[in-house]
Amino acid sequence: MSAAAIQPAVPAAPTLEKKPVKFSNLLLGAGLNLFEVTTLGQPLEVIKTTMAANRGDSFAGAMARIWGRGGPFGYYQGLIPWAWIEASTKGAVLLFVASEAEYYARSFGASQFLGGIAGGMTGGIAQAYATMGFCTCMKTVEITKHKMAAAGVKPPSTFQTFMDIYRKEGIRGINRGVNAVAIRQTTNWGSRFGLSRLAETAIRKVGGKEENQRLTSVEKVIASALGGGLSAWNQPIEVIRVEMQSKKDDPNRPKNLTVGKTFRYIYETNGLKGLYRGVTPRIGLGVWQTVCMVALGDMAKEAVEKLTGETVTAKH
Repeated sequence: MSAAAIQPAVPAAPTLEKKPVKFSNLLLGAGLNLFEVTTLGQPLEVIKTTMAANRGDSFAGAMARIWGRGGPFGYYQGLIPWAWIEASTKGAVLLFVASEAEYYARSFGASQFLGGIAGGMTGGIAQAYATMGFCTCMKTVEITKHKMAAAGVKPPSTFQTFMDIYRKEGIRGINRGVNAVAIRQTTNWGSRFGLSRLAETAIRKVGGKEENQRLTSVEKVIASALGGGLSAWNQPIEVIRVEMQSKKDDPNRPKNLTVGKTFRYIYETNGLKGLYRGVTPRIGLGVWQTVCMVALGDMAKEAVEKLTGETVTAKH
């Protein structure tokens, strides 16, 4: 018998398949995002934005400033329609683009881990330029507009404000700060994915679980909350984003702000501490998003599957 005849068969390499983007996945993501932002998400976003825009305020001072703009409704400035538009569309953009980017990264030889990071980071950039840029800009403008109301000036409606900016400054005006949003989103998704995976690995080691064993809901919440909370390391770019989009009057602020100019301005006026204003509510926001996606995800998944008749494959 020849040597060739007794050689063991070489197993075929696993076929790389592109992840399908299902309507049920999009519906699940939009529903969870809308619930998250309509409950605690928008109040935490308003606190974070107020502290970043008014860097001399303490946490209590920011809370008082928000309350003075409209009582409890002050914490929901920018919710309708901008936060709802953002919440209902950003998940679809992420899923479509991340699926494509991960597939091509894997086809060029990237591991599943690196492919996931590449997909998330590319999806984050697409989120910024497709939908989040103008939504974050208009939410920030809404907060500034309500300061006019507090001063006794009747502010224009949210759509009048949008059209005024569009007529004066065009697409660039309503997307002011979009480059900062893109940097925030790509670093957010890259670090959140990587840090969450590291936290999952640590939890498995502590609990004596194998790599292929599923984590409990509590363990998934802990891992994702650590990933989301630690992703706030890039808070300086969020403060830069708020400053670029803010309409507050400041004669010392440079004209035609870029990311670099804004960084220098904030650092020169408020130091390193100013670049991390609002980091506490941002960490809280990351934890709340995790609780909504993981703790409520299974219940929402069952409801969506009954409604659409499809099996939801999105991870949450």
